[in-house]
Amino acid sequence: YGDLMSVKSKKILVALTNYGGILHDKTTGYYLPELSHPYDVFVSGGFTLDFVTPYGGISPVDVGSVTAYADDESCKNFLANTEVQERLKKTLKPHEVKVEQYCGIFYPGGHGPMYDLSANQEIGALATKIYENGGVVGAVCHGPAGLLPVQLSSGEPLVKGKKVTSFTNSEESAVKLDTLMPFLLETALKEKGAIFENAENWKAHVVTDGKLVTGQNPASAHPIAVEFVKLLN
Repeated sequence: YGDLMSVKSKKILVALTNYGGILHDKTTGYYLPELSHPYDVFVSGGFTLDFVTPYGGISPVDVGSVTAYADDESCKNFLANTEVQERLKKTLKPHEVKVEQYCGIFYPGGHGPMYDLSANQEIGALATKIYENGGVVGAVCHGPAGLLPVQLSSGEPLVKGKKVTSFTNSEESAVKLDTLMPFLLETALKEKGAIFENAENWKAHVVTDGKLVTGQNPASAHPIAVEFVKLLN
């Protein structure tokens, strides 16, 4: 039957948003390079990925990110990958996930997660199980919004007392979306007891605390994926 652990240890669950509402005349969703760059790193590391969203079905891409990264090789290849694009239209519902199969869970950003993953207890519970099973939890940019509902079996928030980063209040203000957000992510993580660490705006910054790894912004998407794979190995 082979080594079940080695089979298990090669699957990563990617938690994505269903939310595609309009912000500044553009529909949001997941932020393209924050999925495409980790996808490349994970696949080249021999991992397979499954996608889960709060409601299953389509995870929309943030339109602004497609435009902004039109010349990015990883993003171009990702959009041209018909197999992956089809799977992003048919993401799993949380109850369809066989959680024991996954060695890690990764949350890309985009403003979408601020509206649904930030309060989704079901995906939060999947992350708890993966983490308490010795798996790795990773999140980049606005992806750490998905960490807010993650509660350990002790009842404590996952991020409490842990070093983390995310898209900062300063970056949110710089893109003039601070007043449109349902809440500010940096503030919310601090309120959960996280030890928040950040670099200056737009600089790549990755923070690791045990089996939890977070990245600050789009520039952190590639380096966080490399760190995530290191933790898995």
